[in-house]
Amino acid sequence: MKTNNPLDMDYVRSQFPGLAKGWTLFDNAGGSQILKSAVERINTFLFDKNVQIGGSYDISLKAAEALLEARTSAMHLVNANRPEEIVFGSSTTALLQNLAKAMQSQLSKGDEIIVTIADHESNIGPWDRLQDAGIKVKFWPLDREKLRLDLADLEPLMTDRTKLVCVTHASNILGEINPIREIADFVHARGAQICVDAVAYAPHRAVDVQAFDVDYYVFSLYKTYGPHYALMYGKYDNLLELDPLYHYFYGKDKVPGKLEPGNPNYELAYATCGIVDYLAKLGEMAGETGSVRQRIVAAYDAIAIQENALVDRLLGYLRSRNDCTIIGQSDNRDGTRIPTISFRFDGLDAGEVCKIIDREKIAIRFGDFHSRRLAEYLEVTDHGGMVRVSMVHYNTLDEVDRLTAAFDRMLNDENSKAVKP
Repeated sequence: MKTNNPLDMDYVRSQFPGLAKGWTLFDNAGGSQILKSAVERINTFLFDKNVQIGGSYDISLKAAEALLEARTSAMHLVNANRPEEIVFGSSTTALLQNLAKAMQSQLSKGDEIIVTIADHESNIGPWDRLQDAGIKVKFWPLDREKLRLDLADLEPLMTDRTKLVCVTHASNILGEINPIREIADFVHARGAQICVDAVAYAPHRAVDVQAFDVDYYVFSLYKTYGPHYALMYGKYDNLLELDPLYHYFYGKDKVPGKLEPGNPNYELAYATCGIVDYLAKLGEMAGETGSVRQRIVAAYDAIAIQENALVDRLLGYLRSRNDCTIIGQSDNRDGTRIPTISFRFDGLDAGEVCKIIDREKIAIRFGDFHSRRLAEYLEVTDHGGMVRVSMVHYNTLDEVDRLTAAFDRMLNDENSKAVKP
């Protein structure tokens, strides 16, 4: 159900102990704060079930139940069909490297993979390295004027040898949500599969892999209110076809275990339950009393309301200045912009800007954010790259106002220096 109820910000912020340190944390695209409930799940596993699964004894059976509960929670989080469609791994980067390796026997010399120039390197590098095996990698360019991916630019790249198209759900620089279902339909109609990096999207909007009709979908839990861990969704039939990455006796039908060499980190996987518990509670507070999945969707509806307000406040400030260039769309049409906003102040080094803001106990970031190919394509790698402010729903309008006041002080000081004889 849709909701117009705002989040209870006192409750929200109370669930993230790291917010009580006196800092305004606007570097969430680099890593969000972890939920108290996620940490509690980690501790519960380590204190009560910290044994290897696969044994016949009671504690081992409980550990296996906890891992299944983690996969089931992740299934609800992304709306997968079954828990076995969830693969855990150490990071999005590692999962995509594993996927590329596991897919290799499906590819022949001369087959093609398309990646986008707008992606994080995690969803480019693993595929680019397949060129050593004779796989051809093509780049889907970004429209330089609109700063968007256009299917008209993808169409001439696709041939009967195209096996996979890799795309980001939202760029961690541009911050705009890509129409994944539209892209998936386009790709599938031409006989290829789609792999989506959702790291910059998953903290902000409900994920629905069935509605998106994606083949593979990957994101990091440590940027979605959990520990330093990640998950990959894959359609079950697709996972069956992938090569095993584990011991030789893990056959192709052993899904998802064959893709988790050394087994997943049980306690970090179990933290997923704490993330889902929190989102379900937010959904209840927004008035949804249905299934876990329905409550998750309601939570993200409420999250979007809060985040859109944050986006509008910061973009409005940046637009008001004639010494600032916003990288990406300068407004938030139809709520399609996540609260990850990159920009540059004229004549100022991005690194120096961040160091000045550090003194205000406000955490922001500068650089290319591991989307170096996009930064180079946009020609914004000089002067320290870009300043990025990345917010999530636990941030407040007051915090945005603190930041913009700090920018004003910094810029006024720079101007006064510039006019001194």
